[in-house]
Amino acid sequence: MAKRKAQEVLMRNRKRKTSKSETGIIKRRKGSAVNLPTKWTNKQRVLVFSARGVSYRGRHLMIDLRTLMPHSREDVKMNSRAGMAQINEICEMKNCNKCIFFESRKKRDLFMWFANVPHGPSAKFLIENLHTMSELKLTGNCLRGSRPLLSFSKEFDGEPHFALLKELFIQIFSTPNLHPKSQPFHDHVYTFSILDNRVWFRNYQILEEDGSLVEIGPRFVLNLVRIFKGSIGGQTLYENSNYVSPNEQRRTLRKQLSLKFQTRKEAVQGREERRPTETFKMDNLDEVFHTIRPEDAKGAEKIAFFRKMPTGRGRKKKAAGKTGDVVE
Repeated sequence: MAKRKAQEVLMRNRKRKTSKSETGIIKRRKGSAVNLPTKWTNKQRVLVFSARGVSYRGRHLMIDLRTLMPHSREDVKMNSRAGMAQINEICEMKNCNKCIFFESRKKRDLFMWFANVPHGPSAKFLIENLHTMSELKLTGNCLRGSRPLLSFSKEFDGEPHFALLKELFIQIFSTPNLHPKSQPFHDHVYTFSILDNRVWFRNYQILEEDGSLVEIGPRFVLNLVRIFKGSIGGQTLYENSNYVSPNEQRRTLRKQLSLKFQTRKEAVQGREERRPTETFKMDNLDEVFHTIRPEDAKGAEKIAFFRKMPTGRGRKKKAAGKTGDVVE
């Protein structure tokens, strides 16, 4: 009995030693070991919030990103009048080292900031072709809190600024391993593609192991504006020369409409100037020998053929003379 108790105590001591000394190493079979972390070490926290004045579509996109990212945190709407520098202070209070910030201009243009707090870099994008999950109603679905796979097109390795954006997207969108709110599954994939000098974001569900995918949503297009050295500002590292602001696009559209109206007015004026004053040249002497019969006279021409008719008693005598009756 004493020998059995001694063996149990020895086994317990061995288990404690192995758990303390060999953290992260799990022995599956004799002669083989796999390094698997058992602690949450990558403590990336992303603050996802917006400024006041964001439209309902921007708010729904923000909610979708919070749902897809278990390592995200939320905050109330920020008053943009206080300046963009307070974003770093808010992230510090929320204990977040990454930030996704939504900014609206004129209640129609939605901008998205990706920032590494507090040292940078940061990037500013204009959101185009936005469609949220509730709007699309696609058939794809994934487990809430599951870890995504990130897929990037080969164009991200071609340019330095795209390589910088790739690293920034990896640090923000990838869910840390063993996060308390995450699930140990990979059932969806984020795709980042570059087309027409823009970043296209899509979210797909992984159906089978052969690679068949079904889109979940949301979907949006990011048009790069600038890349800054600091967090939400600082020195400009890259400026997109192909970027055209929404105000300039609307101004060009209004100008085209005004040119269309001006062209139509000029065409009407030119048509009036080309219209001849005389449709047919006539000689005034042609009407000298032109006679009009009384029955053909019309309007003012009847005056030339007007004869004064007898009135009163003379008219009755004339009428009686024609019939042969004597009028007393």
